[in-house]
Amino acid sequence: MRLWRRPALLLNGVLVVLALVGAGWAYRIVSGPPGAPAASGQQQRLVPVTVGAVTSTVSAPGSVQSAATAGASFVTAGTVVEISATVGQLVSKGQVLAKVDDSAARDQLDTAQANLDAANQSLARATAAGADAATVASATAQVTQAQGNVDAARRAVDGTVLTAPIGGTVIAVNGTVGSSSGSTGSANGATTGSSNGGANSGGNNNGGTNSGGANNGGNNSGGSSSATGLSGFVQIADLTRMQVTANFAEADATRLKAGQAGTVTWSALSGARVTGKVAGIAPTATTQNNVNSYAVVVSLDSVPVGARLGQSTTVQVTVAQSDGVLRVPATAVRTAGGQRTVVVSAAGRTETRQVEVGIQGDQYVEITSGLDEGEQVVVTVQITTNPSAGTNPRNGGGLIPGGNVPGGNIRGGGGG
Repeated sequence: MRLWRRPALLLNGVLVVLALVGAGWAYRIVSGPPGAPAASGQQQRLVPVTVGAVTSTVSAPGSVQSAATAGASFVTAGTVVEISATVGQLVSKGQVLAKVDDSAARDQLDTAQANLDAANQSLARATAAGADAATVASATAQVTQAQGNVDAARRAVDGTVLTAPIGGTVIAVNGTVGSSSGSTGSANGATTGSSNGGANSGGNNNGGTNSGGANNGGNNSGGSSSATGLSGFVQIADLTRMQVTANFAEADATRLKAGQAGTVTWSALSGARVTGKVAGIAPTATTQNNVNSYAVVVSLDSVPVGARLGQSTTVQVTVAQSDGVLRVPATAVRTAGGQRTVVVSAAGRTETRQVEVGIQGDQYVEITSGLDEGEQVVVTVQITTNPSAGTNPRNGGGLIPGGNVPGGNIRGGGGG
């Protein structure tokens, strides 16, 4: 009986050993090489309390615009007989841009002048004949009216010639010789895009107007709107005075004020980065997909080589900054119940300590009370390793995405 039980016990023992070996082998396949971290989780680091700068910024996409633009329209409607302006041409204020046929306007001026001459003769005869006061007054009124008609007719003649309301570069010509000049308007056109930012609440014209983008044989209406928001037979922009308009989310816009410093980077110009200031904030919001945003104009301290109207940019504005203050990484501060706390490590023990904060920056938070320089605070970060990088012994499982925190680079698996 004992002889039969011994082989059974031996066989069971062998099976147990094989099961343990199989489980260990399966665990190694799933968990990866020794020392590799879990696929996801948290890791804690000790970061010292330091003294330095704390900066808070907000950013938004924007587009390049001219700080001074104008659309010039004919005062007198008619058939265009001459266009001397071309897209890309540099013009000065008052320079002739185009003309319409002035025959009808001059005929009206001649008629008005003849009526004025007749009214003056009637007044002279009434005065010489010693007419009563009522007759003289009536004749005087007719002269005044006739003079007004002459002035209006002379303005109509002058309005057949279109001149540049500002100096700058022609960015669009909306008509051709032989076409209609379109609806009448102001000889000086409408000037927009001023640096105070009060206009263009719709702001972000990423499509912009290319300096060579208008067709001379294009829209003949003379009053069409371009991507700059201008209208007019000829549109002009001062390309020496550039600015950027960006649409900021309403939560960020409430932190913006005129005069705040910012930086602008170009999507199409590698390495292009210039400084500027907030010049104006639109008083009303633009709503798109139930999201409110505010157009903000940023004046530029300089214009990079290759900058063009309508180019896409990113605007970053500094809304708060303190230098030489006590600070900790933003990830070290926890907020609950209106109180802010940090976990402090000292002598191998940790404690939760309440702190008072000042500026809450992008990377750091200013500490106004509760901590001293040099103390160690605990920073907890979420880690996620790249399984394919776990075989690289240099990084011990791969650089943790997002693991770059103030105070040092965090790497998974304890690797170097």
